[in-house]
Amino acid sequence: MSSSSSSSLPALTSLLQQSHIDDHDQILKAANTALKHSKADLDAQRIKIVALLKLDRFDDAIHAFNGGGDKLKERARLEYAYTLYKTGKPSEAAELAQHGDDRGYKHVAAQASYRTEDFRRAAELYQQLVAQPEDDAEADLRINSGAVDAQLEWAGQGDLVLKKKPGRQDLEAYETAYNAACGSIARGELGQGEVLLKRARDLCNALEDLGEEEKRAELLPIGVQQVYVLARQGRREQAEEMAREVGLEGIADASTRHIAQVNRIAASGAAGNPFMAQRLLAKGIRASEPDHPFRFQTSILDQNKYAIDLKSLKFSGTAESTAEILVKRQSPNLDAYYNSLSVINAAAYAKARTGKEALKHILPLLERRPNDVGLILTIVQLYVLTGNSASAINLLESFFGRLEKLSSAAEADMRFAPGLVGAMVSLYHNAGRRAPARRILANAAQHWRRRKAAERPSGAVHLLKAAGSALLDSPEPEHQHLATEIFSALHKEDDSDRYAAAGLLAASPSSAAPSSLTASLQPIDRLLSTLDTDALESTGIAQPASTTAVNTRKRPASDEQQTKPTKPKRIRTSRLPKDYDPSKVPDPERWLPLRDRSTYRPKGGKKGKAARQALLSQGSAPTAGGESEGSRPGTPGGAGAEVVKGKVPLGKGGGKRKGKR
Repeated sequence: MSSSSSSSLPALTSLLQQSHIDDHDQILKAANTALKHSKADLDAQRIKIVALLKLDRFDDAIHAFNGGGDKLKERARLEYAYTLYKTGKPSEAAELAQHGDDRGYKHVAAQASYRTEDFRRAAELYQQLVAQPEDDAEADLRINSGAVDAQLEWAGQGDLVLKKKPGRQDLEAYETAYNAACGSIARGELGQGEVLLKRARDLCNALEDLGEEEKRAELLPIGVQQVYVLARQGRREQAEEMAREVGLEGIADASTRHIAQVNRIAASGAAGNPFMAQRLLAKGIRASEPDHPFRFQTSILDQNKYAIDLKSLKFSGTAESTAEILVKRQSPNLDAYYNSLSVINAAAYAKARTGKEALKHILPLLERRPNDVGLILTIVQLYVLTGNSASAINLLESFFGRLEKLSSAAEADMRFAPGLVGAMVSLYHNAGRRAPARRILANAAQHWRRRKAAERPSGAVHLLKAAGSALLDSPEPEHQHLATEIFSALHKEDDSDRYAAAGLLAASPSSAAPSSLTASLQPIDRLLSTLDTDALESTGIAQPASTTAVNTRKRPASDEQQTKPTKPKRIRTSRLPKDYDPSKVPDPERWLPLRDRSTYRPKGGKKGKAARQALLSQGSAPTAGGESEGSRPGTPGGAGAEVVKGKVPLGKGGGKRKGKR
C-alpha cells in the first residue's frame, strides 16, 4: 500500500467513527476520495460497497465488485453474496453463502434459498437462527419464518410446517398477520384467511411511522389476496368492488400486478365470456416477464390460460402447445406442473366431451404416451365416472407392472408415490378387494421405511399411517408385525403424534409402555362422555351396503306410490269391438287357438269322436274291463279303436315306393 493510501486510511477511519446510520452518503464520498489516491485499497473498496448497499444502489455495488477483481470478492464474500441476491442471482448467492459459517451467511443463504424456491432449506436455516438468537431482530426472524411457512403450504409441502395455528404474536404486526393469512389460504381455510387479512389491513392503516405512499404500497398485496379469497367464496360483487379499490396503476411489482389483474378478471363478469377474458389476460402476460412469479404461481397462471383457450374452442392450438412441452419432459415423472399439462392436453383432444365419448378420443394417446402419469390418472377418472372400475384397476396395475420391471431407484420411488398408491388403494376399496389393498400398502411402507425422514416425499408420513392402520386388520402375522414396526418408528420420530401413539398402543398393547403412550391421548371416559349407549343399543348395528348390488339409474318408487291403489286404465272406444258389452265377462281363453280351448269339438261324427279320444288319451294305460270315458287306449290303434285312414308319411326307414307303370 502506498504512503498516500496509508495517510488517507486514518482520515476514513476517523470519519467512520464519527458517522451515524444516516451518513452513508458521506461515507461513500470519503471512500471515493480515498480510492482516488489508491485504487487498489481493498479496505476503501469494501467500505464503498457497504455504503452502496446501505443506499440500495445494488447495480453500482456489483459494478464495484467486478472492478475490484477476485481479491475484493474474496475479502468481502458476505457483501458479494448479498449483492448477487439483490441483483437477481439468488442461485449464485446461495452457493456462495454455503461456504461461510457466520450468522450473516445463514441470513443470506436463507433469503437466497427462498427466492430459488428451496423452501425446505430456507425453513431449516431460519429454524437454526431462531434456536440461537443473538443480536438479530426477533420480529424480522418471525416475519421471514412465517413467509417461508406460507410458501411451503403453497408448494404442497405443508407437512414441513411446524406451526399451523396462528398465535398471539402473529396478530401484533401486519407482516406476520399477512403471512399467517397466506398460510391459511393455502390450506383452504378461507374464513380464517379473510379474518387475518382484515387484521393485517387494520394494523397497517394504524401505523403512524409510514407515509401515505408507503402505506399504500404495503396494502396492495393485502388487497390482492382479499380479492382472491372473496372470489373463491363466491362473493363476486364484493370481490369486484375490492378489485376496483385496489387498482392496478399503483402496483410497481410486475408479477403482483399481473396476479391482481387475473383476480380482477375472475371476479368480474368477463370470466363468463372466454373470448373477452383471453384478450384481457394477454395484455398482462408480457408485463410480468422482467419479474417472474414463483413456480406454483406460474403453474396456476398457465392453467388459467389453457382453461380459457379450451372454453374459446381452441382445441388444436392447446393440444399442440401442450404436446411440445410434454415431449421435452421424460416420462414417467411426478412433477405436478407437467402432469397438469397432460390433463389439459387430454381435455383438448376430447374437445369438450365427457364420459365414454371422451375416452374414445383420449385412449389413442395412451399408446403414444404409455407412462404419462397425468394421462393415466385422467383415464382412470373417466373410467370411474362411467362405472367401469375394473378397467381403471387394470390400467393402474399394468402401469405399476411396467414400473416394477425397471430397476432404478427413481422408478421405485414413483411406483410407491403416496398419491399413486392412494389412488390404487381407493379403487381396491371401492371394489371390495381388501387383500390387494393391504398388500400394496405393505410394500409401499417397507419401501419408505428404508429412507430417512428428510429423503421422503410429502405425504409419506400419511401413507405410513394409513398402511399401519390397514395392516392392523390383517389376519397375517407378518402384517401385524409390520404395523407394530411402522407405528413404533413414527412414534420415535415424533412422540407428540397422537395417531402414532394410538396406533402403537393398538398394535402392541403388551410390549408398549402404557404410561408414555397414553399421556398424549385423551382418556376413554372423556371420549365416551357424549355418547348415548342406550340410543346406540336401540338403534342397532348399521349394515354396510353390498358391493355386489346392481347399479340402476331408475328412481325407486316412494312409499306413497307403492301403497296408493292404481286406477283402472281407461280404454278408448275406438279400440273396442262393435258388439262389446261391458256387463259380460270376456272369455279368458279368447287368446288361445280354437283347438286348444276347452269348448273345442272336432267335426266328423264317430271319426271325429274317435280322433278326439285318441288325442286326449296319449300316455294312458288301458283297463282290463275295456274302455271308458276316463281310461282310453294308449295308442290310436289300440283295442276297440278305429284307425283313421289317411296318407302314410314317408320316413327314412320306410319301404320301397311303387312307381307308376
